[in-house]
Amino acid sequence: MSASLVEPLLSIRDLRVHFATDDGMVRAVDGVNIDVGKQETVCVVGESGCGKTVTAMTVLKLIAMPPGKIVSGQIMWQGRDLVPLPSEAMRSIRAKEIAIVFQEPMTSLNPVYSVGEQIAEVVRQQEKLGKRAAMDRAIEMLNLVNIPNASRRAHDYPHQFSGGMRQRVMIAMALSCNPQLLIADEPTTALDVTIQAQILDLLAEMKDRLGMAVMLITHAMGVVAEVAQRVVVMYAGKVVEEAPVRELFGNPRHPYTQGLIRSIPRLDLAATEHHRLEAIPGSVPSLLNPPGGCRFAARCRYVTDACLAAEPPLREVASGHKVACIL
Repeated sequence: MSASLVEPLLSIRDLRVHFATDDGMVRAVDGVNIDVGKQETVCVVGESGCGKTVTAMTVLKLIAMPPGKIVSGQIMWQGRDLVPLPSEAMRSIRAKEIAIVFQEPMTSLNPVYSVGEQIAEVVRQQEKLGKRAAMDRAIEMLNLVNIPNASRRAHDYPHQFSGGMRQRVMIAMALSCNPQLLIADEPTTALDVTIQAQILDLLAEMKDRLGMAVMLITHAMGVVAEVAQRVVVMYAGKVVEEAPVRELFGNPRHPYTQGLIRSIPRLDLAATEHHRLEAIPGSVPSLLNPPGGCRFAARCRYVTDACLAAEPPLREVASGHKVACIL
């Protein structure tokens, strides 16, 4: 176990989050364990619908309750369980201790207020600064995330910024109170690849400069390879594999992880070999009535009767490498 994980900054333990629907109870997160160490970047990866975003949102209790409900588990933040905390206590933690950047900045920014006003509002609420000091802090943060002419652009509105610049504004807002943990929920999905790289570089720079930890939610394995120190692979509401990033790509143990890695385009082979990218057959099972045994069994090339009989536990197979597979 790495030194950074001896005393995790964030420790999610056996978290179960269900949503009531007209068709029944959806078990979106079903017994998840994730640790994030100080100044560590942990990537949570998986297909859409695997529960990674719900897990991230639940840390800050941003899911709608109802229909959502934290059925069981703990979210330990620096030794304090966030699950039983009331809304007032959570408001003092959001932004100041744990901040979040969402996937689509245009839906997160208020179109009728300037970006500077929106950042300054967060600073005023959490840092108790005056209006002028808060705006100065907003301009300082816009400069920090490399917004050109920050003192002028602070008075512009979200629609006057490009997608990449809006995401920089969201990062500036998230970091304005110097949080110890930044949760980034697919922050590059809506951007083109050139801007994606710039945003990832910016996150890495801010992490190093501010000494914070990052929990990055993504479905792109290429992003994982570039920025993560440790990777958590989720499937159908559960963690199926966890490992340091080099170990995961060098020796993936779970068939689902292997399938995700095989689906990445190989630029080093593109000039000499012509082959179609491999897709994982089938689809993610319904979380209304998840199948017994291994939830990946119906899509797995190595499936046996034992896979269908009982759910494999997540167990350590090498130092820091855990996998939920009987193989």
